[in-house]
Amino acid sequence: MNIHRAFVALAGATVLSTSGTRLSAIAIPWLVLTTTGSPVLTGLAGFAEMLPYVLAKALGGPLIDRIGARRIAIWCDYLSTIGVALVPLFYWAGLLSIWVLLPSVALIGALRAPSDAAKQALVPTVAALGKVPLERVTGVMGASDRLAGTVGAAAAGGLIALLGPAPALLANAVAFLLSALVVAIGIPRHEAPARDRSTSYRTELAAGWTVLRSDPVLRALVIMIAITNLFDQAYATVLLPVWVRTAGLDVTWVGIFLAAFSGASIVGAGIAAAIGERLPRLTVYTIGFLCAGPMPLAIFAMDAALPVLVGVLVVSGFAAGFLNPILGVILFERIPSAMVGRVIALFGALAWGLMPFGGLYAGLLVDNLGIVVALGITGLLYLLATLAPVAIPSFRQMRRKPLVPA
Repeated sequence: MNIHRAFVALAGATVLSTSGTRLSAIAIPWLVLTTTGSPVLTGLAGFAEMLPYVLAKALGGPLIDRIGARRIAIWCDYLSTIGVALVPLFYWAGLLSIWVLLPSVALIGALRAPSDAAKQALVPTVAALGKVPLERVTGVMGASDRLAGTVGAAAAGGLIALLGPAPALLANAVAFLLSALVVAIGIPRHEAPARDRSTSYRTELAAGWTVLRSDPVLRALVIMIAITNLFDQAYATVLLPVWVRTAGLDVTWVGIFLAAFSGASIVGAGIAAAIGERLPRLTVYTIGFLCAGPMPLAIFAMDAALPVLVGVLVVSGFAAGFLNPILGVILFERIPSAMVGRVIALFGALAWGLMPFGGLYAGLLVDNLGIVVALGITGLLYLLATLAPVAIPSFRQMRRKPLVPA
């Protein structure tokens, strides 16, 4: 067996599932915004998907450690195929009202969360199977995630314009199906780390929480990322689509802007994969967040010309590409291997914990103050959050350390 096959398969599955998710992240808000004209209902659709996502991710960690990350990734992607396909089916049947769409996207979120956590939990296993440095794997996974964002955003604009937002979701369903097949074929079954099978689900969940709560670096990271993710969600689901529509542009520009950011981030993640072990973590992390969040929000608030907007997004995306590889290595260095599933899932759930409210926050802000003021306020709050590594001492412990044993 090619020792790199599992490595390639995990990267490929990430590209497929994440690109499909990015397509739906554009299609669903655009569907709600164009059919209802309401930023608040658009935010509510994001809430309906993100809340089940966060809960399923938080509660699914022990199942990943018990059943295995590979099996969870495969079956949740298969079920996600069915869940996503329901939206275009309801649309063609003439049944797709906002009150049918909301539970449909809630199901999508609940199914997608365990799969995302399981794929991330597979990273140390894949690194060991391929005898590849962990920094290399997290870097390539970061590049894969960014590539998926680029492909999904670019495809979303074209498919939504060609087919409409609801039918375009079929591409997301196909992507989930292919992702499941790639994991099933490309990643071999492997023996899970030994664990005490007499422990209860609740005990295992509590043990994961103890690891996360007791580590000052993980604790500081998850709080900061939860806050920045709130603003990222506000931007992606409401602020950007509303700005595009207010500017008189069509939906393809949502895809162009997101693809410019994600495309540049592939380069940053690729560099992180090649030289990540030599980079100063805290400096790169802080600069990456400063460029990734406040800069795009500020430039849209200034109503700059389209070439300037695209140029700033390229610079911001390049800097953002370094973030996920750094975060991934820090997580796997600090989590015992037998507990990777539950701690990764808890970390992801807490980091995404405020995201359900991002769309609602942005919708209410736009409704009451207008898009320009909403962008400006969000950019300022994002800037304050990104200064946390400078002000909080625990971030300075992000130095490299040996992998934590089981």
